[in-house]
Amino acid sequence: MQSEISTRPASRRLRRPVAMAAAVLLVSSVATACGSGSGGTPGTTPGTGRPSPSSPSSPDGTNGGTTGGGSTAPGQGDTTAPGQGGTTAPGTPAPSAEPSGPGPGGGPRQVRTAVYFLRGEKVSPAPRTVTAPGTAAGALRALLAGPNSYERGFKRTTAIPSGTTLNSVDVRNKVATVDLSGRYDDGGGSLSMRARLAQVVFTATRFPSIEKVRFELDGKPVTSFGGEGIVLDRPVGRADFEDLSPLVLVESPLIGDTIRTPVRVWGSANTFEATLRLKITDAAGRTAASVYATATSGTGTRGTFDVTIPYKATRSGPGTLTAWWDSPEDGRKVVEDVVPLNVER
Repeated sequence: MQSEISTRPASRRLRRPVAMAAAVLLVSSVATACGSGSGGTPGTTPGTGRPSPSSPSSPDGTNGGTTGGGSTAPGQGDTTAPGQGGTTAPGTPAPSAEPSGPGPGGGPRQVRTAVYFLRGEKVSPAPRTVTAPGTAAGALRALLAGPNSYERGFKRTTAIPSGTTLNSVDVRNKVATVDLSGRYDDGGGSLSMRARLAQVVFTATRFPSIEKVRFELDGKPVTSFGGEGIVLDRPVGRADFEDLSPLVLVESPLIGDTIRTPVRVWGSANTFEATLRLKITDAAGRTAASVYATATSGTGTRGTFDVTIPYKATRSGPGTLTAWWDSPEDGRKVVEDVVPLNVER
């Protein structure tokens, strides 16, 4: 957060006695505040593949003009502070699960995160709220439950077989060992098998404490997955499923979120010369904002982007955030991600 500092000189100097009294009063006030405060919350260790927040006040890098979606319907959850900056993120990874405060009646702390379904053949995040401390397990159970009706209405699907259950999650040294029921590897060809693996990997690695995933089925380590024999003889991370990630992956805002100007948009991209476009369309179908952004890397290497976009909507209501890049061959618009939102004026 930036502080405004006045450069105007004082109109006159304080006399020494007044200055000394003010200093004593200031020291007393600071001492009182320190004695009564509860202290800050330490930051968490960054994970892999998430953009850096431009302000440390938001542990998941989503402090923009966004209201988060809940676990069953969009547009529910906490409201984050207005975004800052408007420049590309420096590229260092960042935590991606947002503390939402204690539950009703001072119960367990609720954490807003995302689970990864499919839009076409690519991963696509959707908001969920889980209960601490079992946040990774909660997110994976929410993933296994599948997309809700709102998300299905916008063609979010899952490759994970219905009836798959989570046995356990054990996180050590940033590797999560995820034990799923045998139903997880039933049916499907190589694309379906890789997609369901990617869904689990992206959902787990949304948390800063997890960088890679090791799979087990009913307690037995998996080294070869499904009838296609996908090799899983080592922990896998997001980079192992680059082909299943859109070339521009918007990580925030999420489907169903309510946004207000200015809105912070962050994610990752692997586009020509790291350049991408972002457009916000309002409820009237008009373009409220259209900007260029630059990721930290591109042209074969995935980088991160983090921009704050002011927009002007003519009408509040359902809108979209569209992410695309221009083909260097013919200038063709290549749409990579479309996020349905509630756009506020």
